Formats: sequence, C-alpha cells, structure tokens
Amino acid sequence: MNPDLTILIPVRDEEENVKIISNKIESEISNSNYELLFVNDYSQDNTVSVIEELQLKNNKIRYVNNQKKGLGGAITLGIDNSKGKYLCIMMSDSSDTVQDLNRYYETITSDDLDAVFGSRFIKGGKTIDYPIIKLILNRIGNLLAKFLMWSDLNDFTNGFKIYKKTSLTGLYPLISESFNIFFELPLKTISRGYKYKIIPISYYNRTVGEAKFKINELGSKYLFTLLYCFLEKVLLRKKIKR
Repeated sequence: MNPDLTILIPVRDEEENVKIISNKIESEISNSNYELLFVNDYSQDNTVSVIEELQLKNNKIRYVNNQKKGLGGAITLGIDNSKGKYLCIMMSDSSDTVQDLNRYYETITSDDLDAVFGSRFIKGGKTIDYPIIKLILNRIGNLLAKFLMWSDLNDFTNGFKIYKKTSLTGLYPLISESFNIFFELPLKTISRGYKYKIIPISYYNRTVGEAKFKINELGSKYLFTLLYCFLEKVLLRKKIKR
C-alpha cells in the first residue's frame, strides 16, 4: 500500500542533520502512513552512510541519488520518485517543524486543496535567529513577487510547503536548477489557478552544518524565475479571455 504522504528532503553534506530530522519526524508526526524520501545531491561526507543506518531501524526511509547536480534536479527527482498522494518538501537542517508539517497535512486533506503554503510573515508566523540582511532581501523579493503575481501570498521563497502530487506534476516542466525551484513551485501553482491556502509557520535558523544558500549567486536566478512565471500568468490570462 502506498503512503498517504511523502516527506521529501534534499541533502548535500548533511551527515549531522539527517539523523536529527528523521528522529524528529518519527517521534512527532501525526500521520503514521508516510514515507521519508531523502534525495542525495552529490554529498561528499557520510550522509548516505547515515541514511543507510537509519533505514535498518525505520522501513519508512528511502533515498535516491540525484543524477543531475543541483537542488532543482534533486527536487524534481524526488517528486518523480515519491509514492505519496501528498508531498511535503522539508529542509534537512531542522529549520522547519514537524508540528507545522502536521498542520499542513491536516489542512490540505480536510479542505481538499492542491497546496498549502506556510508564511513566516503573517500573524502567527515567526522567524528565529534569521540573519537580518537575509531577512531584508527576502522580504523585498517576496513583496515584488506578491505584486507581480497579484497574490495574497507573501512568502514564496520558503521551500517548506505541501502539495497534492498530481498538482505538482501539473507544474511541469520545471526550469529551475537551484534554490529558485522553491520560488518556481508556488509561482506556477498560483499562475495556473490551483487551489491553495496560507497558514502561519515558524522558521528556525540552522544550528548544525553549513548553509548552502548563497544570496550573491542566486539573485539573478530568482529574478529570471519570477519574470518567467509572471509572463506565463499574463499569457494564460490572455488565452482565457480569448
């Protein structure tokens, strides 16, 4: 029997974090019919060995190796290999909470939605130990996306979201090769008219391991993704009017 829920976690050199996050999920998740799918994105440390040790104790854990280096390829591979009706993308660094994951699943199933987006920037949401420069740039980028997409969502860039798998595959083809995949997914969900809901979530800055996100290297990719999805939305509107 296939699981109800796939928890998709991309990992690169996260040997210290994979055990922490898998233990948290196992002990705190409310839905027992899930699979935990790690996508190894060319780790050079002992990440894979740690995952294989975890598999011996928990048969809900699987992993696949990314054949196309980059976070965008890892997420796409994870979607293609997932078995759950619903798919939640989480980070390996415990920045996202299992309590919010439980609320995601309850909301998307009870309201029959295509996606549930968490926001750190609405009432009830919060960020803990978030670097101030990153926060400022994050808010500016999200406000620009909110304006261009005529959307009520104000937190596009956070990767932690849940989708119905059939809705996710309806967003193909995915063009992003890096962290901008997290931008592309909600942008396309909105531009293509899928049903979604926004709930407040909490974000905790990582305390273990090294962050892979580099603001100076990814700004242009985020801008390209935003303009691509904005153009798609405009063209879809014109097509509908015809």
